[in-house]
Amino acid sequence: QAQLVESGGGSVQAGGSLKLSCAGSRETFNAVAMAWFRQPPGKGREGVAAIYRDDGSTYYDDSVKGRFTISQDNADHTLYLEMHGLKPEDTAMYYCAALTYRPKSIFVRTWHLQLGYNFWGQGTQVTVSS
Repeated sequence: QAQLVESGGGSVQAGGSLKLSCAGSRETFNAVAMAWFRQPPGKGREGVAAIYRDDGSTYYDDSVKGRFTISQDNADHTLYLEMHGLKPEDTAMYYCAALTYRPKSIFVRTWHLQLGYNFWGQGTQVTVSS
């Protein structure tokens, strides 16, 4: 049974917008942090954005700062990634991930590394055409 389920991917033209959602499950409700990763075709998985749930602090890869916004809805345990100004280089499979424990002092330096995240979704494809 999937613990995280992503949705909202699709095909858009450059400059367009998409909003991804990630539905959590009982196993992820108490995750200390959640993140979005992406894997472009033929490349490794990279961290896009993360949120430390205790205080709501957010972190972004430089390539998406100012264009993407990560947020969470604590009422229904859903994670979002709002994406604007999409570029062809944003084309990738997007995954959400949950981390059950990591001190914030370490998280701020390691959020972008997929190692250690306990739960992963199946991914949702985002394709941006020029």
